[in-house]
Amino acid sequence: MNERIGYAAGAFDLFHIGHLNLLRQAKSQCDYLIAGVVSDELLLTSKGQAPIVPLAERLEIVENIGYVDEAVVEDLPNRLDTWRKHPFDIFFKGDDWRGTAKGAVLEEQFGSVGVEIVYFPYTLHTSSTMLRKTLERINDSAVRDDAGRRRVQ
Repeated sequence: MNERIGYAAGAFDLFHIGHLNLLRQAKSQCDYLIAGVVSDELLLTSKGQAPIVPLAERLEIVENIGYVDEAVVEDLPNRLDTWRKHPFDIFFKGDDWRGTAKGAVLEEQFGSVGVEIVYFPYTLHTSSTMLRKTLERINDSAVRDDAGRRRVQ
């Protein structure tokens, strides 16, 4: 029997339950799970902002999740190049990509090399974007005391 290798990519910034759910569900559908942790530079290019947690720390967090067999840095902008570097049979993605232009491109590219795409439900109540915005609001509401130290009102 051939081992089914899965690949789940993400920024995994401000690691939360949605990330854990993705990795748990992915591992349940493959024998060996590779988690691609998107590099700081690639996130800056693709999302227009750097992550809060540096790559080395995000990589260490992800590689220590029990569902993950191997964690790698995803630093190539084309997912087919990533596949060539770390071959896999199944690509796991949140269903927020389903039906989008970028999802269609992904499906076409991976379909051409026989990689199956499996979508998982996106965790609506928690996201790194939401956590980032909350942290920014807290930071914006902080004021300085007489000694110049920050304090939250």
